Amino acid sequence: MSISLTQLTSHLNELLKPSRFDDYCPNGLQVEGSIAVNKIVTGVTASQELIESAINREADALLVHHGYFWRGEPAVITGMKRKRIQLLLENNISLLAYHLPLDAHLELGNNVQLAKILGWHPEPVDKKHPIPLVRSAILENAIDGTSLSQHIESSLARKPLHITADREIKKVAWCTGAAQSYFVDALELGADAFISGEISEATTHIAREHNVHYFSAGHHATERYGVKALGEHLAEKFDINIEFVDIDNPV
Repeated sequence: MSISLTQLTSHLNELLKPSRFDDYCPNGLQVEGSIAVNKIVTGVTASQELIESAINREADALLVHHGYFWRGEPAVITGMKRKRIQLLLENNISLLAYHLPLDAHLELGNNVQLAKILGWHPEPVDKKHPIPLVRSAILENAIDGTSLSQHIESSLARKPLHITADREIKKVAWCTGAAQSYFVDALELGADAFISGEISEATTHIAREHNVHYFSAGHHATERYGVKALGEHLAEKFDINIEFVDIDNPV
């Protein structure tokens, strides 16, 4: 079955509601391609390798979490950006990207999907924060930091960087990707451990001085699951051919 690009974009915007977010990039349709969409490739980042994979799979649209035109980057289309966009245009492939709206979605979002992978049930959303980025969960049984590190590694197939603390872990908080700056939010939630994708120099000191475990589990590794779930949603709703392509990234 095929759908129109307009129908696809309209549904995604209605589902993810990007207008609610003050994001670092435009959400939605970023590069216009074919008006008819028969196949969609999904992936984390619109890298050249992912675009080439979409071309090889004869996709009409590429749906990603990390697209283009980020705030603060040069606006000119040269070099790497030119090569990527040229590939899309030459092959009539549309690029759709959803950043924070996909992180925060309460069913398909990166944070909720990561919780599913780790076997956790997120606590209800605080009404004071209707667009939650940091989520939390109470573990059925308290565990030590080494056990949680091993659980993350076995679940994500990637060994996390662990800043240890002298306490058991009963409540965990997490936010996927480059969310280390949200550590303060995790502390306010009373978490014994905080998980994000990336780590900064200051993160170590925050963890040590608050005696809270911290795990850097990988930006890519923690954000594979939202866009995959979004694609599965589209496949079920529109009976359209969707394929998730995971381009390995150690970060």
